[in-house]
Amino acid sequence: MLLPWLPSFRRDLAHAVDHAQANQTGLNELDRRLETNRDNWNERTPVHAASDFYDVEGFKAGDITLADIERREVGDVSDKTLLHLQCHFGLDTMSWSRLGAVATGVDFSEVAIELARSLNDELGLDARFIRSNIYDLPDALDEQFDIVFTSYGVLTWLPDLDGWAEVIYKQLRPGGTFYIVEFHPFTDVFEQSDSGDMVPTYGYQDHELFFEGNEPSYAGSHPIESPTYEWQHGLGEIVTALVKAGLRIEFLHEFPFNSYRIWPVSERGDDGWWRFTKHNDSYPQMFSIRATK
Repeated sequence: MLLPWLPSFRRDLAHAVDHAQANQTGLNELDRRLETNRDNWNERTPVHAASDFYDVEGFKAGDITLADIERREVGDVSDKTLLHLQCHFGLDTMSWSRLGAVATGVDFSEVAIELARSLNDELGLDARFIRSNIYDLPDALDEQFDIVFTSYGVLTWLPDLDGWAEVIYKQLRPGGTFYIVEFHPFTDVFEQSDSGDMVPTYGYQDHELFFEGNEPSYAGSHPIESPTYEWQHGLGEIVTALVKAGLRIEFLHEFPFNSYRIWPVSERGDDGWWRFTKHNDSYPQMFSIRATK
């Protein structure tokens, strides 16, 4: 499970890059951006693992880190092979393992993968972890899976959604299921005013952002020095990439709540989800897609 940025913090540090210009960037330059991001996630991993946010001790005691939405919408995973893309240090991957899946987690951070393997061995679980950039995954993993899963704060790290969707298609067996639950790109349009109103302020899609670093992550207060590059993708781009790759969309759900308090005006309900205190139903904050091959 990856998680989001605070939008106001994000926008204060970001410099938008014209999408057409970004598309002209050479492959080596994109590789450099991804390597920069990998350095950032290598630095984040020990900070996240020590944070209350991830509660590693609770997981060791038997907690399942998956929310009810993904557990319900993915369904029974007993004895099914499951590939978890962008798994960070593997708590969700190992949670699927605890629920009966034959789970494999993939992440580009070697520090995260080493920690995931260590936790898996310590707890006697049977998940498998592979270090790979998503775009290189077919070269590192010549297998197909019943389920490909990814969640919460993953798409912003991917410059090429068509390539992402093609990898998903390759790694799915015929009849297999792809599932994503993610923060809605619509939330990035807004800034919160002094009065607490959500004001449309930023572009919705098709741009690259750069962050200079030396700021705390969403989990833990220790500053992360490494810079990052992120990419904004609209919902239409996400769906179109999956369809172009050959997947059949079963559903697209949008939710007026969030797993994370990205806005100070939000309040947490008895069900654990964060909602706006007014006009909540007007703002989709998360979405999920299930598709089949």
